[in-house]
Amino acid sequence: MASSPAFLGGAPTLAADAHVHWPVVDAGVRAAVDRVLARGVLSGASAPESAAFEREFAAFAGAKYALLTHSGTSALHLALVAAGIGEGDHVIVPAYSFVATPLAVVHAGAIPIFADVDEATGLVTAETIARVLTPRTRAVMPVHVHGCSLALGPILALAQTHKLLVIEDAAQAHGATWQGKPVGALGTAGAFSLQSSKNLGIGEGGVLVTNDDAIAEAANSIRSFGQNLTLPDRLEFDADRPLDGSKPLASGRIGWMYRGNELAAAVARASLVNLPERTRLCQENAARLTVALARLPGVLPPVVPPGATTVHHKFRVRFDLAAAGVDAQPKVFRDALARALRAEGCEVVLWQNQPLPSHPVFQERVGYGHGFPWTADPTTDFAAQYAPAHFTATQRLLDHSLLLFSQTCPMIAQPAATVDAYAVAFARVWAARARLANWAASQE
Repeated sequence: MASSPAFLGGAPTLAADAHVHWPVVDAGVRAAVDRVLARGVLSGASAPESAAFEREFAAFAGAKYALLTHSGTSALHLALVAAGIGEGDHVIVPAYSFVATPLAVVHAGAIPIFADVDEATGLVTAETIARVLTPRTRAVMPVHVHGCSLALGPILALAQTHKLLVIEDAAQAHGATWQGKPVGALGTAGAFSLQSSKNLGIGEGGVLVTNDDAIAEAANSIRSFGQNLTLPDRLEFDADRPLDGSKPLASGRIGWMYRGNELAAAVARASLVNLPERTRLCQENAARLTVALARLPGVLPPVVPPGATTVHHKFRVRFDLAAAGVDAQPKVFRDALARALRAEGCEVVLWQNQPLPSHPVFQERVGYGHGFPWTADPTTDFAAQYAPAHFTATQRLLDHSLLLFSQTCPMIAQPAATVDAYAVAFARVWAARARLANWAASQE
């Protein structure tokens, strides 16, 4: 290893072929797809692969019900609508998440109210949620960001006090736990994503989970055009006539075509078998990397709330410039640090660079063309409600951090040697942080 970091002319720490790309399509996945193609049944909520996956994922998530959908966003939307959230209702969401979280609220005709996050964890807390409660708040949608469980106990207690529904956005958190229980169905309902980058990545897909009988029945109907389907109907699936139902159908409510498909379900089943072991190895690798990074002055590896676990879907590293003895503009230094780490052969991304309420869709609030759903609440000043100045902790988090690994090459896919090399690469760059800051200033 050269004494100088790569951005100063040294050789990169990681070889060009050090990373494993995700998702991993192994023999089990290929066999599962072949099984579906040989059977010739490619769709249907009650079809064999979909029904089996729903049973298996429900057990994995500790839920009574799991319903396969075609995306994590549709699972979130489905959970909200099945729980009765609708026009003009306020739903509290984090200012730091993926845009699917608040957009699912808008899809339901409800209005997202953004809560700032805890800067150390990137997660909303009962305290940040309580600050933005309104008389129209009907639900809270906390997000287990980066696969790290929220401190759910205080949030559930707050929701009970104010008679709020809790819809968990567990899109990134397959297998994360709170107080030893899997997240997702600890509130009213929850949703997972199966999009390719997720720890359980199959291409596109999602899962709604709940322990509530009424929500499960409503969601089962709504995901199939709002038709008069019931959960017991799924037992009447005829393998000889898989495209024909057992009774005439009529739509009794607004619904969507949110079902999954057999090929996706088969891939999900094959991948779910390997997920616990992949998660365990990922957690072990992350623990070593956390210890190594914590030794560096001013470097702050991910923080996990007491009682929670994380599956490290993403690995966000913060920095404290004062503690590091560096005088630099945070965003300028962040971008330079990302470039320097990439020069070492590391995968580094920002993923998000602004709070969600700063996105044009929420600043402009055109909605469905005439301002809906915000026009359903003419008494609230949403321009003030969504002012970026309210989300200072979220912005500080984004300005003072970056993500190690990427969606194409996530931590869960990497061997131990590659993860350990990140610790070496980061230490090399950090040892030259003063020169990095000077270089960053010159680039600016």
